[in-house]
This record gives sequence, C-alpha cells and structure tokens, in this order.
Amino acid sequence: MSDDYQTLRLKDLAVNDRPQERLEKLGAGALSDTELLAMLLRSGSRGLNVLTVAQRLIAEAGSLPALVEWTDADFRRLKGIGRVKALQLVAVLEIARRVLAGAGSAEPMLSRPELVAGHFQAVVTGLVVEKFWVLCLNRKNRLLRRVEITSGTATSSLAHPREVFREAIRHGATAVICVHNHPSGDPSPSSADLQVTRQLRDAARAVDIELLDHVIIGRPAADPRGVGFYSFREAGVL
Repeated sequence: MSDDYQTLRLKDLAVNDRPQERLEKLGAGALSDTELLAMLLRSGSRGLNVLTVAQRLIAEAGSLPALVEWTDADFRRLKGIGRVKALQLVAVLEIARRVLAGAGSAEPMLSRPELVAGHFQAVVTGLVVEKFWVLCLNRKNRLLRRVEITSGTATSSLAHPREVFREAIRHGATAVICVHNHPSGDPSPSSADLQVTRQLRDAARAVDIELLDHVIIGRPAADPRGVGFYSFREAGVL
C-alpha cells in the first residue's frame, strides 16, 4: 500500500485499503507507521485526510519513535492537530514509553553502572525535566522496586537522603542505587550532584544500607566521553 496520500481523500481509498479495515482483517502488525498513527488521530482536517496528517507528523519528527520526545506544542504546530488531539497523542506516547520502561525481567540484576544505564534507557527517553530515582535492591543486587523520589529542577535538594532511605527501608532493601537524568544529555556531574552524593553516602552509613552507586543518565552523543552515563562509584566518590 502506498504512503503517498497527499491527493487522496480517505473515502477515495478502496475499503480494503483503509486503515481500520486493514487492522480488523490483518492485525496491527500489518499496518504501516503512517496507518497506525492515523488510527490514533482518527480524523484529519479541511483539505487534509487523516493519513496525510499522520504522514506529515512522521516526516516532521523523522521517524515514529522520535515522536515520543514531542510535546503537545510540537504536535499543534502541524495543521490538523488541535489542543485535544495533541494532548491525546502525548498521553498515548507516554503510555508507550512507560510500557517499554517496565519491560524485561521483573528482577533485573543491576550490579554495574552500564546495566543501570541500560535499564533506564527507555525510562528517560523524551524526558525534558530532571528526575531522581532510588533503586531498592536485595542481597543479590536484584531490583526489588524502582521509586521516583522527585521530579523538577536540578538543585542540591532534588533528593533528600531521608526520602531515599525511607523507601529503601519500606521495601526491605539491603542496598540502593540512586539514579537521575540530565535532560541535556551530558551526564557530567554538577557541584550539586556531588553534594547530594556525599550526603547520600553519609546517610547510607548511618542506616546501614549500602549505597552501591549514584548514576547520572545522559546520551552518548552528548557525553564528552561518549559513554552516556556517569558513575560516582567508578569515579571514586563512593
């Protein structure tokens, strides 16, 4: 089926070529990216059928996965996308991001910073704010629970040790790894990051719960070292 819908109205397509009919008959795996997105959009606008709007969205973003980083304002720049539709798309893509973030082993082994970075790859994709998590681990360094502590501006008070270790105690953790993201993509630590890490290190000793690491997640392309993450354990701070 051609993706060139510029001059077609949806009703001009043969019934069997329409996305909904193809979905019902063949299943979602048979649909193109454009058709799947059209199913979410549901309708186009004056002079633009829904397939054309979907095609232009993907063209503007560069790919379907790239849309996960779009905000409602990004969607509304395109003709045919209003406020409500933009918010619906943001919500659907956030659901997709969270599903991907929760995929995999229920109790992954997180004994090295590269494993932590891999675990968080889907979690941080598209985030435009800084978030801080505590990973509660058992004696074998398997994940018991991932808890988001705070979300917002990067400051020295982004994560208070009291909140971090309250969650660790609640979930019966014997060790924790703290993680936060840098939306800029550069995982190089700030002075505030270093301050928080030292506070967490001292608090861990006080409550007798091991702080295995504090990992900052970025992107390899924006990392001066080309790694995409920074480990305070590897840096010798812990």
